[in-house]
Amino acid sequence: MKAMILAAGRGERMRPLTDDCPKPLLQVGGQRLIEYHLQQLASAGFHDIVINTARLGEQFPQYLGDGSRYGVRLHYSHEGTTALETAGGIIHALPLLDSETFLVVNGDIWTDYDYAKLPKTLKGLAHLVLVDNPVHHPDGDFQLTPELRVIDKPGLTFSGIGLYARELFSPFESQVKPLAPLLRAAMAQDAVTGEYYAGQWWDIGTPQRLQELHEYLIQTGEGA
Repeated sequence: MKAMILAAGRGERMRPLTDDCPKPLLQVGGQRLIEYHLQQLASAGFHDIVINTARLGEQFPQYLGDGSRYGVRLHYSHEGTTALETAGGIIHALPLLDSETFLVVNGDIWTDYDYAKLPKTLKGLAHLVLVDNPVHHPDGDFQLTPELRVIDKPGLTFSGIGLYARELFSPFESQVKPLAPLLRAAMAQDAVTGEYYAGQWWDIGTPQRLQELHEYLIQTGEGA
C-alpha cells in the first residue's frame, strides 16, 4: 500500500518561518518535521510515498532526494504555485497512487501513532484516526460511534491520518477541492469507519506550537 504526505499548504499562520521554507521542512527536535513521517512510515512497511508540493516545492527533492536514505521511494506530485487543497491534491496525485487503497497523512502534524495498526482493508470509503480536541480546536470535527463509525457531528478531532479508497476521489477532476465535503458525503452513506488514538499528537500550526513540540522532543529524547 502506498502512502501520501500532504505538504503543499502555504503555512500562513507559521509566517515568517514559512516565507522561505515549506512548513513540513521546518526543523524541530533536530530534524525536519517531514523526516519523522518518513521514518515512521518506513518502520510500518510503507515504502512508496507520494509527497505533494506547491510553492517552494523544489526544496523537497533538494532536501529529501529519492528517499533512499530513509528506506523509502519518494514520488513528488507538484501542483504549481497554488495548492489544490487536500482533496484536490489527492486527486492530482492519483496517477502516482496506483492502488485501490492508500494512506494519507498531513505533513504538518507530529505523532507517535503506529501506522502498522491501520486496517489492512477498508469497510467503506475511508477510515479516520480521531484524537482528543486540542485547545485551539475545542469542539472537534466528528463523532465516533460505539460501532466505530464516524458521523458528522462535533466530538473528536480528525488527526489528519486517513486510509482512503480510490473510489472516494476518482469521480473528480484535478482542481481546488477541500476534503471535508467528500468525507461528509461518505459519512451520509455510512461509509466511514474510524478509531480513537489517545497517544501523542501535535498539530503544528503556529510558531509557538512548533517551539512547544521542539521542547517536548528534546526533553523526552524523541528528537533526532
